[in-house]
Amino acid sequence: MSGTKARQVRHSTTVQVLGRIGMGCYGLVYLLIGYLAARIAFGGGGQEADGRGAVAEVGSTPVGGVLLWVLAAGLVAYGLWQALLAAVGYTWIDKQKHRVVKRVTSGVRCVVGISLGVYAAKLAVGAGEQGSGDQKQQELTARLLGLPAGPFLVIVAAVIVFGVAVASVVNGVRRNFVRDLDLSSLPSGTQRWVERLGRIGYVARGLVFGVVAVLLGYAALTHDPSRSGGLDAALRTLAAQPFGTVLLIVVAVGVASFGAYCVGAARAQRG
Repeated sequence: MSGTKARQVRHSTTVQVLGRIGMGCYGLVYLLIGYLAARIAFGGGGQEADGRGAVAEVGSTPVGGVLLWVLAAGLVAYGLWQALLAAVGYTWIDKQKHRVVKRVTSGVRCVVGISLGVYAAKLAVGAGEQGSGDQKQQELTARLLGLPAGPFLVIVAAVIVFGVAVASVVNGVRRNFVRDLDLSSLPSGTQRWVERLGRIGYVARGLVFGVVAVLLGYAALTHDPSRSGGLDAALRTLAAQPFGTVLLIVVAVGVASFGAYCVGAARAQRG
């Protein structure tokens, strides 16, 4: 698809509507991760507190089959919308360097959205993959560590994830995410809440990704892939710290805030 054609598709009403609905579904996943994290804090079992666990939680409801199909469609739509943004989006960003970073971020969201959408569809037809998100990451880490330069590659991955974590915190503290929104399309009261939820959510998400980076780095230094992990492992690591229950509850609220931000900001998201 040429750049001109991609821009035409990106600005079409259908793509804009589906993309915003998809962003709401993406926000729902984070809301559920926050809920699952809070359940861990209070000693409850159940699903892992990550994207796959959130999707599985939807499937466990009485109407889970129908909801999984809705969630699958929404997440795939969101992923495809992010793919268009990665290709030709963020034209409102003046600095080329910042625009490239934004497009790379959308590329990552594209992969995450589509992969979670596919996982939801597989669960809907009863063909969900075995293993948690943490197990998948540990398997990938083990394969990397088995390479000649494996520990170095895992350290590089940890640095990249840590960079994402720092960027997320900075995004929240400096309110950089507001540049990607047309807040005038929201009621004044909603504008304030969307901004507040975004600030809290981006900082909390950055904290969790920071723990993921530390776990990856520790796995590289110890040559032990079982030390690595994703969101669920990061949240459980926080819970194991002094005052871990309180800390995890705070982070759970923050992660849920990011989900609520995605839902609330979907209408205002520049496309």
